[in-house]
Parts: sequence; C-alpha cells; structure tokens
Amino acid sequence: MGQRIIGLTGGIATGKSTVSDYLAEHYQLPVLDADVYARQAVELGTKTLAAIAQRYGDDVLNAHGTLNRLHLAQVIFQDPVEKIWVEQQIHPFVRQRFAEEMQLLQSAPTVVQSIPLLFEANFVAQVTEIWVVIAAESIQLARLIRRNALSEEAARARINSQWPFSAKIVGADIVLHNNETMTALYAQVDQALSRS
Repeated sequence: MGQRIIGLTGGIATGKSTVSDYLAEHYQLPVLDADVYARQAVELGTKTLAAIAQRYGDDVLNAHGTLNRLHLAQVIFQDPVEKIWVEQQIHPFVRQRFAEEMQLLQSAPTVVQSIPLLFEANFVAQVTEIWVVIAAESIQLARLIRRNALSEEAARARINSQWPFSAKIVGADIVLHNNETMTALYAQVDQALSRS
C-alpha cells in the first residue's frame, strides 16, 4: 500500500488549522503547511519580495523592508488579475518546498498537506485524497471578521476570492462540517482517518 497523502483544504476561516493541529497533536502526523511556505517565499531578501515591491512600489513594504501583508491583501482582494499575478510568483516556491519536505518523509505512512488553494492553484495531483472543511457562510463570515478584524465587505471579498464550497465538495473524498463544537469536528476527523 502506498503512502497516504491527505490534501486538507476548505474555505477561509472554516477550521483547517483546527483540523491540522488535531491531526498533528492527537495522531502525531506530519503536517506540511502551504501558508508557511508562502510566507517563506516573501521573506526579506527573496526574489519574490523584490518582484512584488517592483510591481507595487514601496507602499507594499514596511519601514524595515519586510512585506506589508495588509497593504498587499487590499490590492489582491480587490483585483483578481493582481491576485493571480502574486500567486504566480509564490506558488512555484511553495511547490518546491512541498517536494523537498516529501523527500524527507518518504517513510511516513500518512502525511497531511494543508493547502488552502488546493483546487484553485491545482495542487490536486500531489495528494492521494482530499478533505474539505466547510462551514455555514454566516459562521465563516463571523469567524473571519472576528479573527482578522475585517469589515463585512472585506471579509466577503476574501471569501468570494476562493472557489465556492459547492465546487470543492465535488472534488472531495471527505467533507468535514464545522458548524458545531470542536468535539463534533474531531469525531468527523477520527472517522475520516479510520477509512483505509
């Protein structure tokens, strides 16, 4: 039997981190996180950060030269063309980091790859099964506004920049519903993991 590679995805503020933390802590599974690699891609001194600064000017940098994420978010969540351009700068680095880490985990029976844009950025081929975490839109919106201190309009723009749940569910092997308690969510994760 080959290696089990769980592609964990879902909408923004649906609970992907809650699921990946549970898999890491409760089951001691290795979790590779696309968000971590995306942050590494734009660290001070990287080619990607230089390209972003060249395109958008110094406004996109903090005083000490690091990326001003808030400013960049305002740009890309208001303009789909710019969002695509930024992702095209970052995704090759993310893919490379996944490949490097998977080389080190060849003997691990199960690996979790947490990839928010698994479908949108076409990372589907590098996993063996797909878990999608979803939540009612009202819950998702409230969580995002609270977590990121966003206006409702800004929160909706972020939600709308991702594929709708209906499209992700079609490509999913497992759908985890996160509308209730953590206990209810964990029970679904336990059941999903027990599937062979």
